Amino acid sequence: PEIVAVPAFSDNYIWLLRDSATGAVAVVDPGDGGAALRAAEERGWRIGQVLTTHWHPDHTGGNLRVKEATGCTIHGPASERERIPGIDEELREGDRVRVGSLAAEVWEVPGHTLGHIAFVFRDAGVAFVGDTLFVMGCGRLFEGTPEQMHRSLQRLGELPRDTRLYCAHEYTLGNARFAAHAEPGNEAVLRRLAEVQERRARGEITVPTTVAEERATNPFLRAESVEQLGSLRHAKDS
Repeated sequence: PEIVAVPAFSDNYIWLLRDSATGAVAVVDPGDGGAALRAAEERGWRIGQVLTTHWHPDHTGGNLRVKEATGCTIHGPASERERIPGIDEELREGDRVRVGSLAAEVWEVPGHTLGHIAFVFRDAGVAFVGDTLFVMGCGRLFEGTPEQMHRSLQRLGELPRDTRLYCAHEYTLGNARFAAHAEPGNEAVLRRLAEVQERRARGEITVPTTVAEERATNPFLRAESVEQLGSLRHAKDS
């Protein structure tokens, strides 16, 4: 598949996903509908689907604009349907979504919100994880519990090590600095912090990441207990 980052707002990434075999195109979490439509148009792509990971407006605010322009189908978590503009297809754990020849498993990964889902394109080695996992970090626990987030992160961490994880924000530099504070003896974290600083200084994006990289450098994914994850999240928030 072809995957393109569309920057939006101050630090969001909207993702365009194109199936090379059929030309089918989906957009993941279009908080800004205009930005998503422009990026697709520049490439001569037509958006046929919206894949929504969770209800927050910076992920769903452009749904209706994209739908008006393209007549696309909007997929999103069933338990958040009241808060997802234009939702057509309500998704639950174990459901499948196809984008052309690409097939995604729907995983419920609560923690950031209670109904948060991820789209796991296992055959393509790609997962869209919204705000559950960030590069070297995780989402704030706005609605969920440390138990839920711990389970969600552990589950994502069990995907094949070369799986590419696409999250929705450029939070990596702050996360890397926190990881170095949380695990000062972790050489992999210190190396990655230096690399992230260089990439951001050049204006490059730091997403996607891989499961292997997160297992080595993400203190939230590496947390061995719910209590440890909860105290890390509390420390990061304050």
